[in-house]
Amino acid sequence: MQFPVLSNGIFRAPLGMTIWVFAKIQQTVRKIPYGKVSTYGDVAYAAGFPGAARQVVWALHGGRGLPWHRVVGADGKILLPGEAGFEQRVRLKNEGVEFRGIRVNMDTHQHIWFARKKKSKPQRSKKARGPSTRRKAGRSG
Repeated sequence: MQFPVLSNGIFRAPLGMTIWVFAKIQQTVRKIPYGKVSTYGDVAYAAGFPGAARQVVWALHGGRGLPWHRVVGADGKILLPGEAGFEQRVRLKNEGVEFRGIRVNMDTHQHIWFARKKKSKPQRSKKARGPSTRRKAGRSG
């Protein structure tokens, strides 16, 4: 089910569905394994609400017992201010998550929600290769 996203990035759902949306997002957050992280946008997409990263923030804010520290901003940046951001970093380090400066090393710790398709290499045309007709420099002949 797709819901509209307004031009300012705010996700709109009918009022009666808000609780259901938050429950679905919280269920998705619980699936992030120990030692892995996911971005707000990836969680929204995996929950079935692409473009609803702000609703992930609200769902985490209202939820109890969630692994909230495993959800980070784009490119692994911790977006929480002050002590909450420090606590998130400490919790992630306790799970073995590595950092590159202020960002999580997403290459090794990002949770992949869907299998990514391997890009197929373009095939080169197979030309018949015969003896070279190019003359080598320095030879006369």
